[in-house]
Amino acid sequence: MDEQTDIREIVKYLPHRYPFLLVDRVTAFEADTSLTAIKNVTINEPIFTGHFPQAPVFPGVLILESMAQASALLAFKSLGGYPSEETLYLLVGIDEARFKRQVVPGDQMIVSVTVTQVRRGFWKFDATAKVNDELACSAKVIIAKNEIEL
Repeated sequence: MDEQTDIREIVKYLPHRYPFLLVDRVTAFEADTSLTAIKNVTINEPIFTGHFPQAPVFPGVLILESMAQASALLAFKSLGGYPSEETLYLLVGIDEARFKRQVVPGDQMIVSVTVTQVRRGFWKFDATAKVNDELACSAKVIIAKNEIEL
């Protein structure tokens, strides 16, 4: 089942804000199964002032963070309704991360996540990030539900 989600809706699910919100749009969603999202990489992002000014490359750790945010979106949307301010999904693991191509300003990164396991508040996903149908990164992402005290 396809379901578009724009940035105004995404911020209702994720606590991240600029410059750390790394999902711009959801293009497909199937509850408890999969989600596909877009991250538009632009030269205006603050990370490029230091990584690397002479040859800007989107950091691998931010590609992984984009995958984790897409994973949290899939979990929250699958549960139905919006999370409370006290509910977070935290990244607790990245396994088998592999980087296959650089992501640079001007690229549109397509992040796809698929649920592989859900158990006691822990969600496991297979995740990929592609640019122009070329694999940029693949990883197994693990997130866990966490209630915080405000």
